[in-house]
Amino acid sequence: MVLRGVLIGPVCRRGLSRWSFAAARLLVFVTLFAGAAVPRAAADDIARGITQQQADAILQELKSIRELLEQMNIQQARPAPPVSAGSDTARVSIKDRPALGEQDAPVTVVEFTDYECPFCKRFHQTTFKSLTRDYIDTGKVRWVVLDLPLPMHPNARQAAQAAHCAGEQQRFWQMREALFENAPLGGPESLRDYGQKLGLDEESFQNCLASDRYLGQVDRDSEAATGVRITGTPTFIIGKTGDEWIEGKKLVGAQSYAVFDGAIRLLLPEPSAETD
Repeated sequence: MVLRGVLIGPVCRRGLSRWSFAAARLLVFVTLFAGAAVPRAAADDIARGITQQQADAILQELKSIRELLEQMNIQQARPAPPVSAGSDTARVSIKDRPALGEQDAPVTVVEFTDYECPFCKRFHQTTFKSLTRDYIDTGKVRWVVLDLPLPMHPNARQAAQAAHCAGEQQRFWQMREALFENAPLGGPESLRDYGQKLGLDEESFQNCLASDRYLGQVDRDSEAATGVRITGTPTFIIGKTGDEWIEGKKLVGAQSYAVFDGAIRLLLPEPSAETD
């Protein structure tokens, strides 16, 4: 799907993810179904097919979805800001943000990510591995991560801080992989377990998490995303490498390797002609 020149792929958005819209439709069905007269035999069949724990979990999920839908109705009642014609490009600061690859790589990719977004996980486990092999490890691309934890993911903000805390011990990228591998995430106990498996100094790691010293940075990344009209994860900005700022075209969603390959190749310098 293309919107104003921006290529859109599977993406988690502020409010409801694509899967949550399907659940929202289920909410409507259940609401209607609950108000209908259900034959006793059919009710018995339903009761035998689901445990009380499963029923409670479904009801809790439906309650959360209903609350999100109510919030969306409030937000949609407000006038939407105008969308600029240049919204297919963005410029963001990457100063002091985690980077993978050569500092002087000709192309930089900025990724806005959420560690509980299923599409971020899918991208990390598929396309990112191929891009690392072909572009990052070969010195052609520098990869920079900015955080965009979405409101419907309760552990994403703390997970982002955990990655930065691990970065103090040169384990940012290892923690990032552990977070995606184990998503959906648990609470603080899970983060402690990931740190132990990575061989982190446990006291330093726990002190870092308790201090909340990276939450301000995480929130500033989210504000930067809002400033350039990025509302979902994963979203990428691909541009020529600069010192502190990157300006380039947006790619929204978990795009295929071919999409990234084409966008990166357009920015790579032309190979010099061989001379005899």
